[in-house]
Amino acid sequence: MEWGLPWPGAEIAAEAEKAGATAFCAGEFADHNAYLSTAEMAAGTTTAQVGPGIAYAFARSPFVHASAMRHLSKTAPGRLFLGLGAGTRRMNQDWFVAESGSPAKRMAELITAIRAYLTAENWQHIETQGEFYPVKADIRAPVFGRLDVPILVGAFNKIMIRTVGRAADGVLGHGLFTDAWWSEVVEPALAAGAGEAGRDAAEIRRWGWVITAINDEDPERARLDARRQVAFYLTVKTYDRLVELHGWQPQVEAIRKGFRAGDNDAMAAAVTDDMLAEIAVCGTTAEALATLDRRKVLPQLAFLATPSFLVGPKRQAHYARAAVATMERLSRR
Repeated sequence: MEWGLPWPGAEIAAEAEKAGATAFCAGEFADHNAYLSTAEMAAGTTTAQVGPGIAYAFARSPFVHASAMRHLSKTAPGRLFLGLGAGTRRMNQDWFVAESGSPAKRMAELITAIRAYLTAENWQHIETQGEFYPVKADIRAPVFGRLDVPILVGAFNKIMIRTVGRAADGVLGHGLFTDAWWSEVVEPALAAGAGEAGRDAAEIRRWGWVITAINDEDPERARLDARRQVAFYLTVKTYDRLVELHGWQPQVEAIRKGFRAGDNDAMAAAVTDDMLAEIAVCGTTAEALATLDRRKVLPQLAFLATPSFLVGPKRQAHYARAAVATMERLSRR
C-alpha cells in the first residue's frame, strides 16, 4: 500500500516525503479552495503527487478545472492528479448556485471535456459533444500540449462508481469505506462500468481516505476523536447504504438523535467498537499496525486522514506526525 496525507503543511509534508509518502491531497469547503491548496502543495513538496481530493466538480466549468491543472503543472510537472466530487444536490443548488441534475452522466461529460482541454495541442480546436458540456473552443494561443493528469472521482453510490469504471482514471474512496464496501460494492461496480466501456478494470486506480488517529500517550483520546469523525460523517443520509450493509441502523439512529440535540458525546458514544474497527486506524501505534495488518481491502494509495471534527490544528498535526511515524515502522518490518 502506498500512502499519503491530506495536506498537513510544508513542514510535516517534508517529514512525510522523507518517510515514504507518495501523495498529498486537499479538499475544500467554505474557507479553503482545493486548487489554492494544491498550489501550496506543489510549492511545498519535491517528489510526491499532489492534487485536489476533492474539488467540487459542478461548481466550475471544464475550462476552469483544466486551466488550473495547466497552471499548476508549471510548478509540479508530472506530479498532478485531479480528484472531483459531485457534492450534494443541496450544496450545488444553494451554495454553488450550479446545475447538478443527472450527476453521473454530468460527471462523465465533465471528465471528457476536461480531458479535451488537457490533451489539446497548440492551435487545436477543442470540441466535445454532450448534453451538459458541449465545448466549442477555438483558443488561438500557443499554450497547450498534451498534459497527462489522472482524473479520479470521489464516488460512493453504485451509479457513480460505474461512471468511474467507464470514464475516469480512478476512484477516491471516502473515509467511511470498509473492507466490505470496497469488495462488495466498489469492485463489482467498477468492473461493470469498465466492461461497458471495454476497459480493463485492473488499470483503474483505487485510492481513498482512511480515518487515522494515533497517540501512544493518550490512545483513548485518539479513539474518541476517531469516533467523533465517524459519527459526524454518518449524520449524512448519503451513506445509509453502507450502514445497511453492516447492520448499523440502530447506532446511526442514535448518532443522528445526538446530532439533532447538539450532543457530541452521545454521537461519539453511539459509534461502537466494531464500527470503529471496520472504519478507522486508531489508538496506539501497535493497535494501528495491527489494524493495517487485519484489513484486507485498503486503498492502493491511502490518504491517512486525521480527524477534523472538534479537533484543533495542534492535535491534527500530532496525529499527522504519528501517522508518518507509524508508516515508517511499517516499512521497516
